[in-house]
Order: sequence, then structure tokens, then C-alpha cells
Amino acid sequence: MKKIGFLSFGHWQNVRGSQTLTGQDALLQTIELAVAAEEIGIDGAFVRVHHFARQLASPFPLLAAIAARTSRIEFGTAVVDMRYENPLYMAEEAAIADLIGSGRLQLGISRGSPEPALRGWEAFGYASSEDSRSADMARVKTDTFLHALSGAGVVPADPKMTGGSGKLAIQPQSPGLRERIWWGAGTRQSAVWAAEKGMNLMSSTLLTEDTGVPFSQLQAEQIRLYRESFAAAGWGREPKVSVSRSVLPIVDDTDRLYFGDGSGRDTQDQVGYIDGYLSRFGKSYIGAPDAVARELARDEAVMAADTLLLTVPNQLGVDYNAKLLRTIAEHVAPAIGWRPHAA
Repeated sequence: MKKIGFLSFGHWQNVRGSQTLTGQDALLQTIELAVAAEEIGIDGAFVRVHHFARQLASPFPLLAAIAARTSRIEFGTAVVDMRYENPLYMAEEAAIADLIGSGRLQLGISRGSPEPALRGWEAFGYASSEDSRSADMARVKTDTFLHALSGAGVVPADPKMTGGSGKLAIQPQSPGLRERIWWGAGTRQSAVWAAEKGMNLMSSTLLTEDTGVPFSQLQAEQIRLYRESFAAAGWGREPKVSVSRSVLPIVDDTDRLYFGDGSGRDTQDQVGYIDGYLSRFGKSYIGAPDAVARELARDEAVMAADTLLLTVPNQLGVDYNAKLLRTIAEHVAPAIGWRPHAA
């Protein structure tokens, strides 16, 4: 049984037509959309994290608010850029959000996507590495973060305060959270690394490599290699895999006003350069619900994944996006094996 969730980039801008004029609008509407999605039967509410941009940033206060306002829906990130994070402080924040949500946090982390700031993590107090993208720094921080979540001691105790020696673990701890960490992988190699570390896999609509095959096939190959590597690592559990897609079923004049009717759209993948790497981008799914459902059911990576994250046009407001999610839930998602969560 597949799961579906929404993924919001949390854009805001004071322009004509936008329903999110301020950062406060973007935050409060994300919480309200999570509440609405839970009522519809959607499985997850996820946010993208960026810095130095009019988008959602430090996510844990927002995730804790979603946790407090909902009771069933999973919530998380896709993804947190680890270059900007203090891994021990982040481990505390993640555990707190997870405990407030009674174990519903699904936390996506990664090296992150290109940011508007030039080496912005340096402004946060973290020096760059010899790697121009500091991907190695992100992985080192991830190791520390995972170690802390496992309950291991991370700092020597002060005998004057504790009466003993040994190492102290971060507090609080949230049981099971370590197994609900996802790595956003942009290549097949990074997916294998995630498997070796025992993380779940998040694969987006962009892969920073191109072999000439369609995006869905390349992503399906990434998923296959990931699952094989996870089994070989001997973690003793089934890993989870998510992919994200832009899915816009057209059912009324409002949809057509915003997105057309799907005719004339580019039905092919796009290929370009990101961070100096030849990259392949997945296409959007726009059209009548039955046509979109048939297309998604032919998408190899969507069918290979456990979870489909639906990127939403958050600046169109809560009501429009709730309608969009309801249309997908009723008329599109059943074609890929999804069923609404029982109330």
C-alpha cells in the first residue's frame, strides 16, 4: 500500500495573485493545509527547507506546530541542508518535534540543493571544506546526527556535576526516530551511501546525473541499487523510498486559468546543468484526472516507491491546495495503489 503526502516549498511574495504575502502567511497556511490534508486522508505533510530566500527555513518550530494540531498525519522535511546545521542541537530539536507528534516525524536530510547565498553556511558559522559544494561536510555532520539519535554518548560527563565519568547522550531521546531519517539522494552513488548508513531514501524530481535514459527509468535504477545495498548492509528491516512529482489534475475553470488544460506542455524530461553537473529533471503531470492517473501508473519510479510526495503550488492558498489534494486522492492516487487512511 502506497502513501501520498504533500510537499510545500513555502514560497511567499507580496505580488498580485499570491495568497502568501508574508512569511507568517506561509507558515500558518502550511499548518492549516496539514490539518486539511489529514481530514482528506492524505498520509504526510512535508516542507522544503531553504535559507536566505522567501521560503520556509528552520523547520522545527513549524513541524512542532503541525504535530500539535494533528493526530495522525506524518510530517517532515524534504530536505534539511545539513551544511547549515549543528547536528547535536538538531538531534535535540528533532526528538522534541517527534515526541510532540507521538512518533510521526519523517525527517529528510541531505547535502541540499543550490542556494541563493554563496557558501551561506559560512555565515551560519561553519567553515567550508575543500569540496566546493561541501558535500563531505554534510556527510560528516550526518554521521554525528545519526550517532546522537541512536542514544550514544556524545560528550564527556563532568564528574563534579554527575558524580561519575563516561559520556552523556543528548536529551530527550525519541524511540524509533533513528529509523525515520531519510536521505535526499541526487545520484545513484549517494543513494547507495544512504543505504549503507541505514537511512530511508528520498529521491526528487531532479537527479544530478544523466545517462540518457528517461528520468523515471534512471530514478527506478537508483531505487533498485538503493534497496540492494540496504539489504546487503544487513539492517534487518525494510527501507522506505519516496519520490516527488508535480501532479496537477485539471477539473474546472480555476485549474485551467492557472495551469491550462495540459495540452501543449512539454511531455519530455528536461536536461541541464546544476552545480556544474549534467542533470535530468522529471516532467510535470498536468491534464484530466484519468489521463494523469494513467501516466503516473506508467512511471517506473512512482510505482517502485513506497511514498509519492506531491509538490503543491502553496502561493495559491489553503483552499485551492486542499481541493487539489482531494482531487488527487479521489481520482488519481488509486491508480498507483493508494487508498485513503481510515478515519
